[in-house]
Amino acid sequence: MIKLSVNNQPYTVDVEPAMPLLWVLRDILHLTGTKYGCGMAQCGACTVHLNGEAVRSCVTPVRRAENQTVITIEGLSKDFSHPLQRAWIEEDVPQCGYCQSGQIMAAAVLLRENPHPTDQDIDDAMSGNICRCGTYQRIRKAIHLAAKLSAK
Repeated sequence: MIKLSVNNQPYTVDVEPAMPLLWVLRDILHLTGTKYGCGMAQCGACTVHLNGEAVRSCVTPVRRAENQTVITIEGLSKDFSHPLQRAWIEEDVPQCGYCQSGQIMAAAVLLRENPHPTDQDIDDAMSGNICRCGTYQRIRKAIHLAAKLSAK
């Protein structure tokens, strides 16, 4: 039995300790906002926060999250009031939308660490998150908007 805190809710799951956190989130806890992309930590679609740091849940064994704090896209806000979610909607960022939860979770760490990023800061921080639709310019614009919204 593994004890988890996911989106400020306690859970106990009966899974193999080596099971990827992604599958615990999606298949056991039914939090499907976190997406499977590549299974090799290369695309960023599965990005979640583990103790405030962005991790690729597809390669993170659930045992690493035991007694730790996990936040998924569902945990940012229940009503889309988080500045990044608001900015994503205002800037109409998604095209297919598949990668966007991972993009937002990576951007949240960036803005926590650097509340006023430059274009280069954003490009550097987001370079590990792939958008097959190529919405990178809209992502950058939304991150700048979220920074402004957060400053208010």
